[in-house]
Amino acid sequence: MIDDKPVVLFLCIHNSGRSLAAKVLLDHYAQGRVEVRSAGSEPGDQLNPSVVAVLQERGLDTSKEFPKPLTDDDAQEADVVVTMGCGDTCPFYPGKRYLDWELQDPAGLPVDPVRPIVADIEERVQTLLGELAPANP
Repeated sequence: MIDDKPVVLFLCIHNSGRSLAAKVLLDHYAQGRVEVRSAGSEPGDQLNPSVVAVLQERGLDTSKEFPKPLTDDDAQEADVVVTMGCGDTCPFYPGKRYLDWELQDPAGLPVDPVRPIVADIEERVQTLLGELAPANP
């Protein structure tokens, strides 16, 4: 059987904050309708604790997540590549649909200022999901 689910790759520098939040949120809302991946051009050594806390406040599980390096396979298999503040450090793959989400970097921020960043990511994720894999009526 051919799997025709769209594949979304979220990319940021460290794969510990913004791309983590986007992956966990899209995975949650898509309920299997989209394959979701995330990676970093220079992956960090741990997840952003404030982003993890905000996602856990929302009842979302981050226990299986960790910062991952970008691989050519991930990029080649993606239908949509969403970059988040990585500028020139994120490689470009011809023929891919790119979205660049300008988002504040949550690195080093406490939980309170991270909540609106995650809320912004959540809105964008829901819009993207509506385009890629609308819910069945």
